[in-house]
Amino acid sequence: MADKKARITVDGIDQTIELPVLTGTAGQDVIDVRTLGSHGVFTYDPGFMSTGSCESAITYIDGEAGVLLHRGYRIADLAQHSDYLETCYLLLYGELPSADEKAEFVETVKNHTMVSESMQKFLDGFRNDAHPMAVMVGLVGALSAFYQDHMDINDPKHREIAAFRLISKMPTLASMCYKYSKGQPTMYPRNDLSYAESFLYMMFATPCEEYKVNPVFAKAMDRIFILHADHEQNASTSTVRLAGSSGANPFACIAAGIATLWGPAHGGANEAVLAMLEEIGDESKIDEFIAKAKDKNDPFRLMGFGHRVYKNFDPRAKVMRETCDQVLAELGQSDDPMLKIAKRLEQIALEDPYFVERKLYPNVDFYSGIIMKAIGIPTSMFTVIFAMSRTIGWISHWNEMIGGAYKIGRPRQLYVGHTERDFPTDK
Repeated sequence: MADKKARITVDGIDQTIELPVLTGTAGQDVIDVRTLGSHGVFTYDPGFMSTGSCESAITYIDGEAGVLLHRGYRIADLAQHSDYLETCYLLLYGELPSADEKAEFVETVKNHTMVSESMQKFLDGFRNDAHPMAVMVGLVGALSAFYQDHMDINDPKHREIAAFRLISKMPTLASMCYKYSKGQPTMYPRNDLSYAESFLYMMFATPCEEYKVNPVFAKAMDRIFILHADHEQNASTSTVRLAGSSGANPFACIAAGIATLWGPAHGGANEAVLAMLEEIGDESKIDEFIAKAKDKNDPFRLMGFGHRVYKNFDPRAKVMRETCDQVLAELGQSDDPMLKIAKRLEQIALEDPYFVERKLYPNVDFYSGIIMKAIGIPTSMFTVIFAMSRTIGWISHWNEMIGGAYKIGRPRQLYVGHTERDFPTDK
């Protein structure tokens, strides 16, 4: 794995530093710089754009080729042929389950969907107009107070129990946030329904009348969950790993991940898509805004097009586009003004040479935002659903890290402040 060597020469050091070069099963080689400190220097890489912070076998991304693999399986294949809980099993354990293993996994998840009634009292302490992500950070962090029963993170069984609790309870907590903001009573999970069906039931059912989950909507939500399940070492996943490296409670680590995801540069992209569509306002103004997007001196940007990681077509977008079409067909909303704007923007992005040459294709956020709006989910809940979906990725990375050899995260810095100086005694 480390047959290659890299050699660097630093001014002021009268020697050549030799460093091992590590090779994974896929992707770029990595220079192991862990011994640099002993030579009196270390690396400087804001944003960790050229730094591998860990070794992982969970998710692989090739942004240039538009590839996203979970445990070696293409994301499009998982979205087309699997379901969210099977994908959860794959991410957590490394292999697809047998029929019996899947049935046991699903049953265990369903048996943990309830939360303590005291959580409702905790929820009542928030303002009704509080952002659902603020509430989610508090609720998930509070789980560490409810489930502290002899938690030994070094015990694989204890880590597995924590994973089940998080996967199971996140839809319940997410729907509680929504119902609280609406002033409606909390609906309990339905264990006779699928994971996605139960979530939609808790979101939209009321005690007043029977609610039947639309199977097209349930399938769409399941695909949204799959397509957001994990995305390698992004900001929130790295945060969960960094918090976990201190030995912190797993629920607190996931709450830290949720807080990071809340940032508009990370988890708020699909909200930004809807805000952009509202700003455009009318199909007749599309050409005007396209011109603004092409003008490098204009601050306006088309949201939901292109991706920081993928320099090609987002591999999740094709499946999400098909799902979007299915949802809109089911609703018969082809005349919705905002959706007409979205479809026209999509057409332009796929045909206009300006966007094609720059590979600014519609990404997963563009389509998922449209789908959730069509289903009736408010934009304030978009990032909550993202967090709910991503929980399996976070807990899988946390479990992988704790189960292996790890050290507490402690980045270095390039200090640019004052050097040592005397405190004035005559002031």
